[in-house]
Amino acid sequence: MISHNDISRTELRLRIRRKEITFGGNRKLKIVGTLSCKSGKRMKSKNRVFFSTYGEALTLGYRPCGHCMKVEYKNWKDGII
Repeated sequence: MISHNDISRTELRLRIRRKEITFGGNRKLKIVGTLSCKSGKRMKSKNRVFFSTYGEALTLGYRPCGHCMKVEYKNWKDGII
């Protein structure tokens, strides 16, 4: 997990291009979603964190976003995950 405030803009872009960062999350709400999610783009940068895999976010206690990860969210809500 990488905090948005702990990484420079150029390093962040480079890691996204290299596919080292593939998911973003909200530290306070413990929600993870895709980097292109409209809800995720609106959050404050001090609350934003980045993950290399979806599994990494799940092991840290984050839940899937209901907007951009509908199937994963439904499975989480139904207790399948």
